[in-house]
Amino acid sequence: MDAFFVSTGVVALAEIGDKTQLLALLLAARFRRPLPIVLGIFAATILNHFAAGWLGQWLASLMTPATLRWVIGFGFLAIAVWTLFPDEMDDDEAPVKAYGAFLATAVTFFLAEMGDKTQIATVALAVHYHPLWMVIAGTTVGMMIADVPAVFVGNWISQRMHLLRYVRFVAAAVFALMGGLALAGVGT
Repeated sequence: MDAFFVSTGVVALAEIGDKTQLLALLLAARFRRPLPIVLGIFAATILNHFAAGWLGQWLASLMTPATLRWVIGFGFLAIAVWTLFPDEMDDDEAPVKAYGAFLATAVTFFLAEMGDKTQIATVALAVHYHPLWMVIAGTTVGMMIADVPAVFVGNWISQRMHLLRYVRFVAAAVFALMGGLALAGVGT
């Protein structure tokens, strides 16, 4: 069970603020169909993390336990540093609406996960933990824990786009107040 729970926790944490979490939010706002988007994320994650997990198990068969320990240790340290820097969406990752919410999500998510920190984490987890199916199940659940709420937030925002105008006005007012207070010398 360690393979499942550790994999779930590691990937859920790694996914927070990741570009694929932002992608989930944007896809939901664009398509306004949460269920096909969630299913697309699930399908893409299973396929991507199966490939990453298989790669991890294969790499483990090539290394001595001592080498493996160093690779895993430095791999997780690299992911820790990588996590400190927020991801941004690339313009070329926007899906084509003609393919439908499910297919657009599945393809876009699969491609966006290539070389992503959650995929690298899956490789490292598969090197260390067994059985492989528990690692993949855990990493998939971790992705869903982080991305499903983003889908529903994106859907909620898309249904209330008119509220964004008010948010901009409130933000402008707050910044104007802060600027005025700074100019008046308040707080200095």
